[in-house]
This record gives sequence, C-alpha cells and structure tokens, in this order.
Amino acid sequence: MAKIKVTKVKSAINRTQRQKRTLESLGLKKIGQVVEHEATSSILGMVSKVNHLVSVEEIK
Repeated sequence: MAKIKVTKVKSAINRTQRQKRTLESLGLKKIGQVVEHEATSSILGMVSKVNHLVSVEEIK
C-alpha cells in the first residue's frame, strides 16, 4: 500500500473543534510537523477534511 507524508502548514486557531480533533488524530500538533501514514481510505478522508491546513505528498 502507498504511503503519504502529511505536513501541518497552518494553525488550528479559529478552526472548528472537528478540524482540531482531526489534526490530532492524524498526529499533528505543531506547525511544520511531519507524519507518515498508509494511504487508507480513512486517512485520506481525514486529510481531505483539513486539506487547507496541511500539505500532502506521496512516498514511493
């Protein structure tokens, strides 16, 4: 399965509680923090909900 690298690029201040919890469940706390995940449908769904706060790149 493919892997993706997710980087937090914007702050979660003034965001909804749902978006803040989504970032936490992805493992992102600080701006600039990078995490790697398997590209499952649940992870991709979470990333799409906060795509304005993160950047995503595929790892081959």
